[in-house]
Amino acid sequence: MPAPRPWNGPCYNGCRVTQLTIHSSEESKPMIPFGRTVFDSTDLGVPPAIRKVHRGLSAALTLLVLFCGGSLLAETPLMHQVLTSVKDNVHVDAWQWKSDGAMGVPAGVVIEKKPLHGGKQEGVDLILVDNGVLKFAVVPTRGMAVLEVVRGDIRLGWQSPVKEVVHPQFMNLESRGGLGWLEGFNEWMARCGTEFAGHPGQDKFINNVGDESSVDLTLHGRIGNIPASEVEVTIDRAPPHRIRVRGRVDERCFYGAQLELWTEISTVPGASTFQISDELTNRGGAEQEIQVIYHANHGRPLLEEGAKFVAPLKRVTPFNDRAACDLDHHATYTAPTPGFVEQVYCIVPYADAEGRTLVMLRNAAGDKGVSFQYRLDQLPYLTQWKNTLSEANGYVTGIEPGTCFPHNRGYERKAGRVPKLKPGETRRFTIDFGIHAGGDEVAKVAKQIDAIQGGRPTHMDREPEKLPGK
Repeated sequence: MPAPRPWNGPCYNGCRVTQLTIHSSEESKPMIPFGRTVFDSTDLGVPPAIRKVHRGLSAALTLLVLFCGGSLLAETPLMHQVLTSVKDNVHVDAWQWKSDGAMGVPAGVVIEKKPLHGGKQEGVDLILVDNGVLKFAVVPTRGMAVLEVVRGDIRLGWQSPVKEVVHPQFMNLESRGGLGWLEGFNEWMARCGTEFAGHPGQDKFINNVGDESSVDLTLHGRIGNIPASEVEVTIDRAPPHRIRVRGRVDERCFYGAQLELWTEISTVPGASTFQISDELTNRGGAEQEIQVIYHANHGRPLLEEGAKFVAPLKRVTPFNDRAACDLDHHATYTAPTPGFVEQVYCIVPYADAEGRTLVMLRNAAGDKGVSFQYRLDQLPYLTQWKNTLSEANGYVTGIEPGTCFPHNRGYERKAGRVPKLKPGETRRFTIDFGIHAGGDEVAKVAKQIDAIQGGRPTHMDREPEKLPGK
């Protein structure tokens, strides 16, 4: 029997049918993937007239595909599921899709949506993707954050003192002097921004009557505590059948920012790599400042005594005097140390001839690692956060590409590191990640990084940055 052809169907009885699979075989009935189970249209109480239309559509679409040379199929996802939609008033609590290998996607690929219950995680949505080699978990309720990524015995993530996936309704970003963001901080990848990011503190803005006023900015902005308004999962029809989890997160305010962030995390079945690709658009009618930091946090097994951060370094600047004291050892990590005070380093990497850089965190033995590859014209700055506290208090390091460093926005503006978007303008950010198992894989990435460095010097600033007039 020919492969089934998905078709985005209409609404029936007020319930949106997200996908109608139509087979060209006359012996095959139209099937409607709905929720966890695939139902026959006759089981949904669809009137005979509607079923007749379905059969007619089957023949009509077959002819259309023949005349169009297959272009319709090429543009239609193999699978498309809307999980949340403010526009269509849709929210799917639980859903699962499994591949049986019949449509080109290898058997064993599983995508699941489920709600979390209890405590501060009550009502949080979680999307789980298993591509057959690696698994990742996305949290639409927390700005499309990535909770963790796992390949075999390598986990991207950390053991935070925050044990629940905290719903934003329980967050107060202004608590503890603007450090309330930390009360929900336990993800592997937390996006920071988008109107502002970095350290809390005062900044200036123009208020609703046109006067300059002061505002207290909180740690790392709001985007990580805004639930996604639109969430969907798709699988590309064309090989290699990329799996995509997409979400739209809006940061909007009357007399304030009107920013729209479309996020996507994707992977290919059977791959040990994945990609985050985001688009940030200014939907307002005036220029808008933006700040974006991809706060990727790692604990064991990658972080341990002797672990190393490897990057093609153009310039390394300590964030403060505490970091300056250990500048020469910034790339090497210690064992968990009770009472350790965080160290932060502001880095400008080198890029290759195509404008891309490559960085890696690896364990002490050099047989486990994670790499980040991205364009410097998209994310020109990189922050290394070392927080080798005791295990109980959060043994973690952050590798954080961004449009800025994590100083307060007022400081970053004076340093010329706060870009603006014109009305309707979109800025794109793409990072390719690889999880590397075995010494050969890790050594190969290290060799690529060394080639980007290309013998060029690294400038090490012995003191923190001093802006003119400071």
